[in-house]
Amino acid sequence: MENQKFNPVVWFEIYVTEMDRAAKFYETVLNIQLNDMTDPTDQSLQMKAFPGETSFGGASGALIASKTCKSGGANVIIYFGCEDCIQEQSRVEAAGGKICQSKFSIGEYGFISIVSDTEGNTIGLFSMK
Repeated sequence: MENQKFNPVVWFEIYVTEMDRAAKFYETVLNIQLNDMTDPTDQSLQMKAFPGETSFGGASGALIASKTCKSGGANVIIYFGCEDCIQEQSRVEAAGGKICQSKFSIGEYGFISIVSDTEGNTIGLFSMK
């Protein structure tokens, strides 16, 4: 894969403690609907997928509630694309999250907001304006 051009992130997982609370946060802030991916034969793992289309660039992923993987921390930040991240940021606190760093410029690369979800995970919101 040395000279291939591709988006390096192909999937992401955000670990959560309380699936319903976490799903409501992401659905409210990002104005999307998550889809259930839980295997009905294995209730030890809950999954809710973010909408995605394989023919588009970028990556999709899922919220995961598992007894073996815990939520929280800021060791990985996933950035969600937005038209204007101030819009999504404006819904964070009402959805139960926290604003860590309000929208700011990253120069020619656009703008980001850093927020925390209801599970203590740090995520980024990215836009070009």
